Amino acid sequence: MLLAKLTKRAELLAATRHFFNSRGVLEVNTPVLAPAGSTDPLLDSFITQLEGGSVLPQQLYLQTSPEFYMKRLLAEGSGPIYQLGSCFRNGELSQRHNPEFLMLEWYRPGWNLTELEAECCALVDALLGAASYQRMTYRQAFIDYVGLNPFTASLAELRQTCVAVSAIAAEQLDRDACLDLLVSHVLEPALKALNRVILYEFPANQAALAQIHPDAYGNPVASRFELYVNGLELANAYQELTSASEQAARFAADNAQRLALGKPQVTADAKLVAALEKGLPDCSGIALGFDRLIMLARGAASLDEVQTFSAYRW
Repeated sequence: MLLAKLTKRAELLAATRHFFNSRGVLEVNTPVLAPAGSTDPLLDSFITQLEGGSVLPQQLYLQTSPEFYMKRLLAEGSGPIYQLGSCFRNGELSQRHNPEFLMLEWYRPGWNLTELEAECCALVDALLGAASYQRMTYRQAFIDYVGLNPFTASLAELRQTCVAVSAIAAEQLDRDACLDLLVSHVLEPALKALNRVILYEFPANQAALAQIHPDAYGNPVASRFELYVNGLELANAYQELTSASEQAARFAADNAQRLALGKPQVTADAKLVAALEKGLPDCSGIALGFDRLIMLARGAASLDEVQTFSAYRW
């Protein structure tokens, strides 16, 4: 059993490297420690302290994603790059989450989301076998499966629906929290029956580090997509934000939201902002949870079944 687990992981890693090497995408490695972390209010970082030797004591964050370092490489002219490496997120432990996990992340300068989507599907087909993909907007998915338009429904309607589908007291939930709950309790189970689904045009306040554009109805939406396989969120892609001033503003807004939620402030990455000022090429980028892909390849029900040592077996 152990040998089969190790062998399958090694085979998928080798196949992934072959896929990108054959397409001229350069493998890179970036640090997992940094003096700045993710300000995302929905993520919590592990924090440690650098001490001793010839350096001053310094707080460091274990990286929740290699994104910031990889964008600095892109700004220096790296060209298309990918990375397979460990990422760390505090407070995340379930069948689908582990505090340490393997992430596949890649960036394509000069590409749009349509081109990146095609490459993402080609990779998944190469690793999991070919299948058809359905595309739907976030708006249409909510209308079809939740029965609400996520852009026009009132907060009261969203909270009422959250209570109906989850029995969770939703009176204090804000709009984003309601939408996230409805995704996990209604949308993801519905998508499971559709096998492979590309969900796109998320609300603009869920843009994270993506650009924003108007949809066909005039709603501001994030230029991003997520790939779901059997109801499991596998990959998240952005048309990357390139504006330094907008990036700095989003960092500040994130920390303001963290403060409102009673969460600690996170040191924003000033070097990423500087890299954007220098000039990040127009590009699309995507992060794929590699342990989740292994789950799908093996027909496993949890990350614990496919990780060498999950947090349940430290």
